[in-house]
Amino acid sequence: MKEEFLHYIWQHQYFDKTSLQTADGEAVQVLRVGYYNTDAGPDFREAIIRIGEVEWSGSVEVHLRASDWQRHLHQVDQKYDQVVLHVVWEADVPISRTDGSLVPTLELKGRVALHLLHTYQQLQQSRNNIPCAGFWAQVPEITKTAMLNRTLVERLELKGEEVLQLHRLYNHDWEQTAYHVLCKGFGFKINQEAFERLAKALPFSVVRKQQSPLGVEALLFGQAGFLADAEGGEYGHQLTKEYTYLSHKYKLQDTAMQRHHWNFLRMRPANFPTVRLAQLAAVLAQHSSILAKLLEAPGIKAYEALFQAPVSEYWQQHYMFGRRMTVRQKSMGKGSAHNLIINVTVPLLAAYASYSGERSYLEKAVALLEGLREASNKVTRLYEELGWKATSAADNQGALGLYKLYCQPINCLRCSIGNKIMKQTKPTA
Repeated sequence: MKEEFLHYIWQHQYFDKTSLQTADGEAVQVLRVGYYNTDAGPDFREAIIRIGEVEWSGSVEVHLRASDWQRHLHQVDQKYDQVVLHVVWEADVPISRTDGSLVPTLELKGRVALHLLHTYQQLQQSRNNIPCAGFWAQVPEITKTAMLNRTLVERLELKGEEVLQLHRLYNHDWEQTAYHVLCKGFGFKINQEAFERLAKALPFSVVRKQQSPLGVEALLFGQAGFLADAEGGEYGHQLTKEYTYLSHKYKLQDTAMQRHHWNFLRMRPANFPTVRLAQLAAVLAQHSSILAKLLEAPGIKAYEALFQAPVSEYWQQHYMFGRRMTVRQKSMGKGSAHNLIINVTVPLLAAYASYSGERSYLEKAVALLEGLREASNKVTRLYEELGWKATSAADNQGALGLYKLYCQPINCLRCSIGNKIMKQTKPTA
């Protein structure tokens, strides 16, 4: 048994309250359970407990054994002086506060229905990737849908918090933050780290000052370390000349990357980082404010147009310097543009919703996801095998949130689906 099980039992009061007494024999009545605390300090705050004839307001601490109080050194921690009831599975020793006064202890052993403990153990010991796979069909669809909606929002909030960490790193500069997220997105999976490195090596404050697409391309390819490949040909000469001037003007030489930072292995030419850099340059060359475009574009079509900006003439015909494409390619595909909506626009909207307090940005993020189809992946296929089917990117993101936040860490007792399973499980004959 884990302590979280007792947290669950106490929070939902799933125990026999007949003749409830402390370990010292005083009558106990729970008037208010308290609010579950995920921060430092006692487990439940603002509880109201009647012990004997006295009504106490304070905190409730939960342990498997009463002796865990001493093992965790609560007897010397003044944060725990406010505890009015110690709830344990086994009351093995009396415990006290920092002033030596005894803390009333309630033992739950023998008061919890065995079928609840058995179901909990089944979930905890499951070898399935989805711990509740054996119970999934018994759970009402409305419960699953509600939980997936919840995990969608939780996942968006976590993605938003990652963006806000960048925002703090960049001294609250939203344009540089949006630029970093955009660069990271253009790296997709394989070159994500390299594109993030480029975002740091080439500040947006420099990029946005350029008056021509050539200047933007020169900065990107130069700072990325690719201009050694550009020797020969008029276009390569122009880039090198422009980058030499700009890198001296903005003192960029010391932060320039090397070609070995980029990955070309096991990739189609259309996905090469050189092609992605040209596509990124096409987006950056059109807009002096990346943040405004990413936050305010009116819908999916507008975002597709943003990310599918036509690349320059040279890159419509080449996938590397001096290497021609067999088929002319003006811009990235729609699938890649949708990937950027999911992994660039949506996290930025979630972050800005938290930052500004304007929930409309989060609602817009959800609406974008609901309007997009996203291919299934190894995680969503686990739920598909149980009979669930995603119909949008919002469903996929909700499933990813459910898996990563609840199923993978076996956090069933904090999950509405797991909670429903616990509630509706009947004792065996």
